[in-house]
Amino acid sequence: MLRWAALLLSGLIVTPALAATALQCVPYARIVSGVQIYGDALTWWDQAENHYKRGHMPRKGAVLAFRPAGPMVLGHVAVVSKVLDDRRVLIRHANWSVPGAIEEDVLALDVSEEGDWSAVRVWHSPTAQMGARSNPTFGFIYPAKPKLHPFDPDPALGSGIRLASLNAAQWQEAKSSRVNRADGEDELAPSGARTARQPRLALDLAAMRYADAAPARRSLGDIIADVKREARLR
Repeated sequence: MLRWAALLLSGLIVTPALAATALQCVPYARIVSGVQIYGDALTWWDQAENHYKRGHMPRKGAVLAFRPAGPMVLGHVAVVSKVLDDRRVLIRHANWSVPGAIEEDVLALDVSEEGDWSAVRVWHSPTAQMGARSNPTFGFIYPAKPKLHPFDPDPALGSGIRLASLNAAQWQEAKSSRVNRADGEDELAPSGARTARQPRLALDLAAMRYADAAPARRSLGDIIADVKREARLR
């Protein structure tokens, strides 16, 4: 049963789900990064023009803006907490692996052909492995004063679960190796994936039940409630 639940959870994409009740990626990224942009994640890249510098190289405190793709219809935003090397960064984000869940200092891997961070794979905490999906991105939005701000739970932002908080040194120690992608190509990945150094995260059964009960799509009521909440926060 546990294995089945983990496999089910690994297929979820949580950005559109439970918008009215679960912590979303946007308010979390705004607080942690200090980048004052509002609205759905897919709008952040264009909104940042003429307000924040943008680019395709990771920096600590920068916001990585994801393009909408497949079931990720509203895009996604995450904050870089540490740059490990040209192809690996640690990120902090919310509402990715589980609805409302906060994941701190987890791995994001550049899998783009040009090495410009236009496509990434992201750590999936419930299964303790890199996600299989390649996620397209716009690039990085750089705050004027890069700093990681603490996030304190706020019921007004929706309920959340702190699903993952990893020791950055565990990632830093892992040397890069190569693994086969689904398309047969090779890509960089932590060599610790099959060693004792790999961060192993216990499955959170409460979080899994929460995810299993989540509706697949946002209702009109959810969208309206989300817009009203954003308006109150402005």
